[in-house]
Amino acid sequence: MDAKEPKLMDRLRTMIRLKHYSLKTEKSYCYWVRQYIFFHNKKHPKDMAEDEIRDFLNYLAVDKQVASSTQNQALCAIIFLYREVLQINIEDIGKIIWAKKAKRLPVVFSKNEVQRILQNMSGTHKLLVTLLYGGGLRLREGLQLRFKDVDFDNNQIFIRDGKGFKDRYTILPESVVEPLKDHMKIVIKVHENDILMGYDSVYFPYALEKKYPNAGKEIGWHFLFPGKNISKDPQTGIVRRHHIHERTLQRKVKNAVLQAGIYKKGGCHTFRHSFATHLLEDGTNIRIVQELLGHHSVETTMVYTHVMNKSKAGIISPVDRLNG
Repeated sequence: MDAKEPKLMDRLRTMIRLKHYSLKTEKSYCYWVRQYIFFHNKKHPKDMAEDEIRDFLNYLAVDKQVASSTQNQALCAIIFLYREVLQINIEDIGKIIWAKKAKRLPVVFSKNEVQRILQNMSGTHKLLVTLLYGGGLRLREGLQLRFKDVDFDNNQIFIRDGKGFKDRYTILPESVVEPLKDHMKIVIKVHENDILMGYDSVYFPYALEKKYPNAGKEIGWHFLFPGKNISKDPQTGIVRRHHIHERTLQRKVKNAVLQAGIYKKGGCHTFRHSFATHLLEDGTNIRIVQELLGHHSVETTMVYTHVMNKSKAGIISPVDRLNG
């Protein structure tokens, strides 16, 4: 098995990249497939089936006490291995029982809390978080914005390859327009200097780099929020400037939340939840909010109606009426 495993893992990585999954998903799937194989003493997956999968999932749930979402993530990786790499239909493995997810409401910052957090941020990171909140962007969507995705004339942002590989438009906040234009002037200078230093490429999805070999010199294709340093692409080995690392922004937000004296367990994605909730509180039609968020079903968007500020509906606690 030791001699065969690298070959299997290489096949797994190749198939993941052919499906255009993210690097984060690739690392996650490879991790869980290794764990699955090691749990069964390096037995090859083609020699295992339903019983071994169930034993591994039970081990995660009972011994490791992982969350249901983690257990399901491991199962997704194993199913991908069997279906896409080993060409074994999942129906041949038997019925796989998915862990039941707890129905939890999203954490939402109040408008006052959003203001306090932003007051404890500065520069590029503050601008990026303002866009996450102002347009309802996921963290990855914000980090992967390119110059060509900003439409100043129509005050909108084009989101490419959102969750489920779906494109959509969302709003560009008017209050961000001028700061964003100033930011873009700085990034253009960085880009021009990179070209002089020989770093004239940029990451392209779906092999577009071969189709547009000189597009790396065009500012339109470059990331709106580039990283501070030149780095090596982990997939291709090419040295170039990528976008800000997600952990960098996550740390900045975490520190700002603490400095603002907020005790909620919120992070970058909380701004997307807050965007949707505040729009609904202000009377925006839920179908419009659904479209801006890129939700497939309005039922997904309806979760925010459960976290709206109840005081705005005129609800008064009976304890507040005791001395009334």
